[in-house]
Amino acid sequence: MAARARPRQLAFALPHTESLSRDDFLEGPSNAAALALIDGWPDWPNRIMLLTGPEGSGKSHLASIWAEVAGARSTTAHALTAAAVPGALATGALVVEDLNPSGFDERALFHLMNLAREDEAFVLLTARLPAASIEVELRDLRSRLRAVPAVTLQPPDDSMFRALIVKFCSDRQLSVDETVVSYLATRVERSFAAARRTVELLDAEALRLGRPVTRALAAELLRDA
Repeated sequence: MAARARPRQLAFALPHTESLSRDDFLEGPSNAAALALIDGWPDWPNRIMLLTGPEGSGKSHLASIWAEVAGARSTTAHALTAAAVPGALATGALVVEDLNPSGFDERALFHLMNLAREDEAFVLLTARLPAASIEVELRDLRSRLRAVPAVTLQPPDDSMFRALIVKFCSDRQLSVDETVVSYLATRVERSFAAARRTVELLDAEALRLGRPVTRALAAELLRDA
């Protein structure tokens, strides 16, 4: 009689919380200038500032820290409309995240920048690309954006990258030892996004197999990736 195949265990995506508090922000050379900007508010060089950096580099975390201190409201560039601008600036401080090359209302952003200057409000913009790389049809907005002082978050160094792996595991309540961290740190692309994505996959695979997160499991995962 043929052996019956064992049923495959299903992995359920359980909610997890990523802390965005000041105490949980990982400090290092790659983000020192950006953190100094946030900690230096309200003594900014300009009332409108831009944070740029790759996916997962900490822009949203820094924006959240600043919003808490400054009493700022938050929105995304994609969601911003001209009609919503006055209300968005009601507290005198606003975070506008994810300023991408396309997909936002240029006139709404231009209106926001003008009103912020008139009302002496603070605005923190975040984007993955420098302002000069964001194609804008509205000429006046293009010049305004390129005049905004920018602070760039750099890719993580070795120490920061290892700390990120530990943090992402901690956010998911994964218990890992030094062998796992060292293995991942030397085999995963050194970027914030890659570290987060690898830990997410490792968590899902451990849950699916009903196994603890070990170096062996990490090796199997990366071998099959």
